[in-house]
Amino acid sequence: MINNRTSIILILLAVVFVGLYSSVFVVNERQQAVVVRFGQIQDVKTEPGLYFKLPFAFMDADRVQYVEDQALRFDLDNIRVQVSGGKFYEVDAFVVYKIADPRRFRETVSGDRDSAEARLRTRLDASLRRVYGLRGFEAALSDERASMMREVRADLQADAETLGLRIEDVRIRRTDLTQEVSQQTFDRMKAERLAEAELIRARGNEAGQRRRAIADRQVVEIVADAQRESEILRGEGEAARTKTFADAFARDPKFFEFYRSMTAYTESIGSSDTTLVLSPHSEFFRYFNDSEGNPPAATTTQPATGN
Repeated sequence: MINNRTSIILILLAVVFVGLYSSVFVVNERQQAVVVRFGQIQDVKTEPGLYFKLPFAFMDADRVQYVEDQALRFDLDNIRVQVSGGKFYEVDAFVVYKIADPRRFRETVSGDRDSAEARLRTRLDASLRRVYGLRGFEAALSDERASMMREVRADLQADAETLGLRIEDVRIRRTDLTQEVSQQTFDRMKAERLAEAELIRARGNEAGQRRRAIADRQVVEIVADAQRESEILRGEGEAARTKTFADAFARDPKFFEFYRSMTAYTESIGSSDTTLVLSPHSEFFRYFNDSEGNPPAATTTQPATGN
């Protein structure tokens, strides 16, 4: 009898424990909870804490669906967009969002993130094509890019609100030219650089020729000035030499004659291979015959007398 009573008490305690355990749920700081009772949303818990619900969810009573209460992100890669000039970009973008209204999120997509992100991807793709299509080739690479992202964010926000979401940010991770446009752009840039190089080279050649012409003219002027100066100095030297000789001749004509004769001897017979055919009594050798340089006395020839 006692054993039966103990068993009943244990069973009752177990039922109470299971009932309490199944009626308690915890929401942490990164979660929100939607309480669903018989398929209808009964309550939404957005603050962390310990909460109660009807037990025994297997009987289709209260069930708890958790959704994130933090920034979420999804990416959209390799989107081919056309700008107003007809060229194409390949764009990678990402979106950061939060579940702002768990009740609406549950009602529209049954709390399924994949379904919500699929709808946002479709809208993001269309918005990127529209925003890029309204602008030229250089816009996505300029300061206008920030305003383009604000437009895309505004487009997404309207759809996000219908899903119970809030768009926190939209960013472009990559904007590249497509392969064919990249090659065309490279060829155009190469041609521009080559043309610029030729222009710079032509300007350099022109400047070089101008500098060489100036240098050549300066060389001619310097050489001419040097030659003129040398001729002036040579003339002055010759004048000084002539004056010196004239002064010497005026002071001592005999010494001047002697000096000139010695100079002539040095220049004419100073070399060992010089040969002179002259009479020893010629005027040239007068200082050999007489230290005063007097000419030799005339030789008289006596006539022969016959016996």
